[in-house]
Parts: sequence; structure tokens; C-alpha cells
Amino acid sequence: MYKSLGLHRLAYRAQISSYVKAGLIDQAIKTFDEMTKSNCRVFSIDYNRFIGVLVSQSRYDLAEHYYYRMIPQGFSLNSFTYSRFISGLCKVKNFILIEKLLQDMYKLGYVPDNWAYNIYLNLLCCEKQIDLALEVVQTMVEKGREPDIVTYTILINGLCRAGRFDSAVKIWCDMVRKGFNPDEKACRALVLGLCHDGKVDLAYELTLGTLRGRIKFSKSIFNSLINGFCQAGRIDKAQAIKSFMSSNGCEPDLVTYNVLLNYCCDELLLEEAETLMRKMERSGVEPDVYSYNELLKGLCKANRLDKAYLMMVNKMEAKGLCDVVSYNTIIKALCKASHTKKAYKLFEQMGGKGIAPDVVTFTILIRAFLREGRSNIAKKLLDQMTGLGLLPDRVLYTTIVDHLCKTGEMWMARSVFCDMVEEGITPDVVSYNALITGLCRASRVSEAMHLYEDMHTRGPCPDEVTFKLIIGGLIREKKLSLACRVWDQMMEKGFTLDGDVSETLVNAIRSNDASCIKI
Repeated sequence: MYKSLGLHRLAYRAQISSYVKAGLIDQAIKTFDEMTKSNCRVFSIDYNRFIGVLVSQSRYDLAEHYYYRMIPQGFSLNSFTYSRFISGLCKVKNFILIEKLLQDMYKLGYVPDNWAYNIYLNLLCCEKQIDLALEVVQTMVEKGREPDIVTYTILINGLCRAGRFDSAVKIWCDMVRKGFNPDEKACRALVLGLCHDGKVDLAYELTLGTLRGRIKFSKSIFNSLINGFCQAGRIDKAQAIKSFMSSNGCEPDLVTYNVLLNYCCDELLLEEAETLMRKMERSGVEPDVYSYNELLKGLCKANRLDKAYLMMVNKMEAKGLCDVVSYNTIIKALCKASHTKKAYKLFEQMGGKGIAPDVVTFTILIRAFLREGRSNIAKKLLDQMTGLGLLPDRVLYTTIVDHLCKTGEMWMARSVFCDMVEEGITPDVVSYNALITGLCRASRVSEAMHLYEDMHTRGPCPDEVTFKLIIGGLIREKKLSLACRVWDQMMEKGFTLDGDVSETLVNAIRSNDASCIKI
């Protein structure tokens, strides 16, 4: 009899296996259910294999169902199946079941493999549950499973994304002390994070300073450090890293040169920028549209508009390296220099060159014509823009609101502001301040206060300018008690009132014998 049942069990197993190989998972499930309801004795290995199949097929709900059916029978999964189950559940973010499986494993003396731990840790970091990830690593070590290079990389990347650079550095140092050589991803995460946080010296010391000779650094790491030192205004250090990069068989690429170009053009070191462009070409690195646009930006910033225009027409267009950013850069510079007519003429030439204007182009020109009081041309441009299917963005809406407020057209300004909200564009603090300025100038401080309260409830938070506008308007309308309340709110946010305004408010309170605050 026992032999007969054993044969039946083998037959069930064979049938389930054949269904799985044929991709007939539902038939396999049906056969497994028949097997468990038959007189055949089912073993732990049967549940292990079957749950493993369900996990591999992403049938996690069913895997959970059979897991809870298995446990009361005294069966358990083996370490491998537990690890694969946990890895699979990470895809669907089933944190509750993952934690249950981990605790069940620990009770059995099992520990997930590094693969499962790393997938779980990556999920926790992606979900910004950094503290829980650190706890999991601590438990991992306590259970005798040492972190590997992937574990360290995941933690460093997660900590840097969360802005917790001190903890990231601590993990990094622990990793290096244990003899691990960080990979590209870990290096990039740490360097980018520290440079973004202004800790470029530390980024250098932990990588090139400590690990020089131990690992081969990629161009991406060198470029990140060069960019970090350029951002810190330390071009000498950036140039030194570029030289070290070359001497170690890692030739500067387009990104390297563009980072240095960006610095030179921002600092108006235009001769150095042009020399760098020539050096690029001699080195076999062709400047791209970004390279030329950086130089164009520098020339415009230095008010060398004729040279900028000639470079765009004679060099950039000839090489096919002229885009809408190029035109926007010169149009903006012309408008800033009050050469609005030339800017408009350049705008008209764009279409003939096959370059379509974008929202930025129209915003620059509309703002310039509004500033000059030429609303008719601004309106024409706005109509042309919408006719091209381009919708105004927050910057353009704010520009129009600001102009309408300055010309006293407050009803229209409020209407445009409401249009912006209805179009799904959230006003920022600059947008609110533009309208609040207009309302206060028009002695409509009550309406300005409604906007101020709206900012508190919906966002964005008022800034220093907002508070000063509101308090100034309330003082002019002699609403001193309300002005004091706003002043209190301002100080709670860490902002201070200008000396002359605060003195005006204090004097007004004293003269009106008010007692809303203690001086």
C-alpha cells in the first residue's frame, strides 16, 4: 500500500513538472491541489518546489496562500526558496509578508542570501525607508551574513539620495577598511552627493586621495570631481585633476571640456574659453551644440553681442549646431540691452532657418515688449504662441500678471492668475508676490490678505518679500493689529523686517495707543 501511494506521489510530481515546463501553470495548480487532497503523503519538498514555481511565475498571492496552508502542517521552506520568495515580493512591495518571512526564517535558524537581502535593501532605499534599511543590515551582520560590494553600493546610493552624507561616508569608510574596492556606481553616488552638498574636498579625498592605485576611476568620476571644483570656484584644482586624468590613460572627453567651458564662460574668461575650444578640436574632441551655446552665453553676458551673433551665423549654423537655445540666448541679451527691435527681427528669422521658437522665446519677447509698454505686439506674440499649440508656463503667466498689476489693470490681473490655476499650473511665490504687490498698490489689502492666507493653506509658503508687502499694505491702511500678527508669523519663519518698516510700525502703534504687542 505504501509503495502504491509512493508511486502515486511520483506520478503527481511528474505531472506537475510537465505542466510547469509546458507553461500550463493553472493546470499545475489544479494537480497540486488534487495531490494534497489525495491519500498521498505530501512532503515539505513538494511545497518548496510548488511555491518556488509560483514565485518564478509572479503568482505571489497564490504563493502566500500555499505558504499559510503549509505552516500548520509543520512544513517550512528551505533557505533558497525563502530567499527567492522575498526577492519576488520586493517587486510588488509586500512589506508585511517580507517581514513575516524574515522572522520565520530567523526562527528556523535560516538567513536569506545576499541576493535577497540586497534586493530588499534596494527597495527600502528607493522607498526612502533608510533607517529600516540600516536596521536590516545590522540584523544581517548579526546573523552572520556579511555585506558585499552590492550591499554597500545600495546603502551609499540611498544615503546620498536622502542627503545623509555623514552616514554615507561612514559606510564608505567601513567598506574600504574591509578591503572592498568600490564599484563605479558607489563612487559616482558618493562623489555626486558630496559635490552637490559642497563637500568636494571630502569627495576627492575619499576617492582619488585614498584609493589612487587601487582602482581605475572612470571618466564619469573624474568629470564629477572637476565639476565639483569648478562649482566651488577652484579652477586650479579642476585643471590639476584633468592633467592627472590624462597622465593615467583616461583622456578628457566632451563632458570634461564642457564643464571647464561652463566655468570659463560664467566667469567671463572668454579668451580661455576660446583657447579651450581650439584645444578640444586639436585633441579630436568636436565641440557640440552645448559647447557653442556656453561660449555664446559668455559673449552675451560680456555684452559682446555682435561677436555672439557672428559666431552663431558663421560657425554654429554652418556646422548645424544652432538650436532654439542659441537663438533664445541672443534674443534675451538683445532685449536686456533694449534692442527689442533687433531681437524681434532675429525671432522672425528663426522659422526660415528651420528652428521653431519655444515658450521661452515667446516669454522673453513678451516680457520685453510689455516692459516697453507695447502691449499690442505682446498680445500678437501671445496669439502666435497659442496658435502654434504652445501653452503659457508659470513664468509667462507671472510676467503677464506682473505687467497688468503695474498698469493698474487689477481685474484682468486676477483673471489671468485664475486662468493659470485653472490650467493646472501651480503659482509659485513669485506669482503670488506679483499679484499681492498690485493689490497692495491699489489699496486692496483685504484681497491681498486672502491670497496670503491661501498661501498658508495651499502653498507655496510666503517668503520675506510676501511678508513685507503685506505688512506695508496693512500699515498704510492702519490695520495695525493685523500687521502685528503677520509680523509675528514672519519672525516665526526666521525672517526679519527692515529697520525703517519696523520703526514705522512701532511708531504707528504708539501713536494709536495700540497694545497688540510688547515692545
